[in-house]
Amino acid sequence: MRPVLVVMAAGMGSRYGGLKQIDPVGPNCESIMDYSIYDAAKTGFGKVVFIIRHEIENEFKSVIGSKYRNIIPVEYAFQEKSSLPLGYSCSEERKKPWGTGHAILMVKDIVKEPFAVINADDFYGRKAFELIFNCLSSAKDEEYLNYSMVGFLLKNTLSEHGYVSRGVCRCDASEYLENVVEVMHIEQDNGGAKYLDENGRYSKLTGNEIVSMNMWGFTPSIFARLEKMFIEFLERNINDVKSEFYIPSVVDSLIKNGEAKVKVLNSPERWFGITYKEDKPNVVLAVRGLIEKGFYPEKLFS
Repeated sequence: MRPVLVVMAAGMGSRYGGLKQIDPVGPNCESIMDYSIYDAAKTGFGKVVFIIRHEIENEFKSVIGSKYRNIIPVEYAFQEKSSLPLGYSCSEERKKPWGTGHAILMVKDIVKEPFAVINADDFYGRKAFELIFNCLSSAKDEEYLNYSMVGFLLKNTLSEHGYVSRGVCRCDASEYLENVVEVMHIEQDNGGAKYLDENGRYSKLTGNEIVSMNMWGFTPSIFARLEKMFIEFLERNINDVKSEFYIPSVVDSLIKNGEAKVKVLNSPERWFGITYKEDKPNVVLAVRGLIEKGFYPEKLFS
């Protein structure tokens, strides 16, 4: 039973201004997601499940899903703001779904194997896929939850063109996650970084912190925990039109409650992503460099 790759592609792309999941960055119109699927297939993942919205379904399937028919099996799950447990409904004022933890819940009836979760618009690199695949290949559903996460250096994940949000991690001596905190509004700052705290003041970061880029390794045991914690979240936040149910917050709670251990798999590679339109030229150059070094063929899919 080979691990499954779950790709979160339901994001609205509000800051970027378009359907960035299918924006080309490769020489033959390949998207960031194409390189992730290529890496996943080469590494040995058995299936890909895309989490999307019905609004983008036709365009996504025709432009993206059709490419992979001869590469790896593909399935779809749908995340909408109205995808809520019985008895709950949200305000019409809410514009977005409920975040990354909510997204994972959308695949609970599809995924029965150990699985990795990634963002559609993040370029993780082959080594990251190898690390998490190897970990998931021996993962088992047990009473005590053993999960994993690929970590990156914060300074290698920042945008030159605006702020980002990152799950900042603290690990023990054995490289198990002690906690992860979702930090908003992080910016570059003289070789390091800074972030805007809840009081509206900037605080310093070194840039060498390990951060989560939402590349997680789970077993299906996570779904029961997610369902319980999502209901608890809704009880507190159903009327907050901007609140989100984040994966890092879920994992942090499981660790603090003594329910789970999360092995941090540190990737030596640089992360690339498009948060803002201005990020795209740097990503295009980075992909070209990897092709020239022989990491990828000139054309991914024939």
